[in-house]
Amino acid sequence: MSFSSALRRFVRGDIATDIVGRPKLWYSISALLILFSIAGLLIRGLNFGVEFTGGSVFTVGAPKASIEQVREAVDSQTGSESIVQKAGDNWRVTTESLTTDEVAQVQRHISQELDVPVNEISAQVVGSTWGGDVSEKAWQALIVFLILVVAYLSVAFEWRMALAAMVALLHDLIITAGIYAWSGFNVTPATLLGFLTILGYSLYDAVVVFDMIKEVTKPLNERSKITYSQAANQALSSTLVRSLNTTLVAILPVASILFIGSTLLGAGTLKDLSLALFVGMIVGTYSSICVATPMLVQLKEREPLYIQLRENIARREASAKRQKKAGGAVAEDGSETDLDEEEPDEADEPAEAGPSVAVKTAPGLRKQPKKGTRSSRRS
Repeated sequence: MSFSSALRRFVRGDIATDIVGRPKLWYSISALLILFSIAGLLIRGLNFGVEFTGGSVFTVGAPKASIEQVREAVDSQTGSESIVQKAGDNWRVTTESLTTDEVAQVQRHISQELDVPVNEISAQVVGSTWGGDVSEKAWQALIVFLILVVAYLSVAFEWRMALAAMVALLHDLIITAGIYAWSGFNVTPATLLGFLTILGYSLYDAVVVFDMIKEVTKPLNERSKITYSQAANQALSSTLVRSLNTTLVAILPVASILFIGSTLLGAGTLKDLSLALFVGMIVGTYSSICVATPMLVQLKEREPLYIQLRENIARREASAKRQKKAGGAVAEDGSETDLDEEEPDEADEPAEAGPSVAVKTAPGLRKQPKKGTRSSRRS
């Protein structure tokens, strides 16, 4: 089978992929990704934006100025390193918290250095208290979100599915945060919106897969011919192409914002949101298929019903093998018996019987025994 033919069959869903039967492979990949992400969080850490740490933000309308010129004009007055981002035709400069007089001084210096009118330089001061309130509200929203999700999944499905979905969500959060740390992007309120969005997207994918598994495995009983793992893998294979297509369609516009909008068009304020969405969608699709589903199967296989089902199937398979082996042995012995005990042909019976065998003949006739063979009589 050629690669193109196999790819077409896979897209149509004609080829079943054994995902449930390879949990060690998927867990190993996830462990490597999590270790990489934790290393990023410990080594580089998250770069929280001014909305969380507090500071001053200057918006400078100088499209012809370079990033070095803007940074030099600001840093020479603040005495610290600032963060400069491109925001369309403007520059967005973030510094530490400044007083009102210091803000006015920086504005005048930027106007002189970059030859920009003062009224085209806006300033905004964000207090650290406001940033702390934003962080607290974000954590509260996340906790409430997770509680509602667990409650819904436990009622709509069962606690095992809720547990598997929560592990997948934690998996997605750690990996996305780690990649965000390695990238060095600022954590802004838009980043939090992206995180909440990917959590919802990951749950959507998991719910679709779990719903199909629930439907396929519902008729299983002790007399079924397939195990829970096999039934779950069939359900996952039937939704695999659908999940991948959905993710691909959702990623395309996000990738456009991340790679084209922020790089070519200079929309720097969008890259915080787009990076979180881009990474989270990919990782969320992977976790719902390769992490949540195998974990759910491992939990379900411990139930007494499915343990008994697996044992019954194993006994039936072993019995079928024994019967097949015994049937082959009987057929082989029977053929040997037929060869050894072959009945003599009626035409040869008198010759094999010899002179000692009495053969009935017609009355008044006497049958003489043959003397020797035809060749001996000729001689």
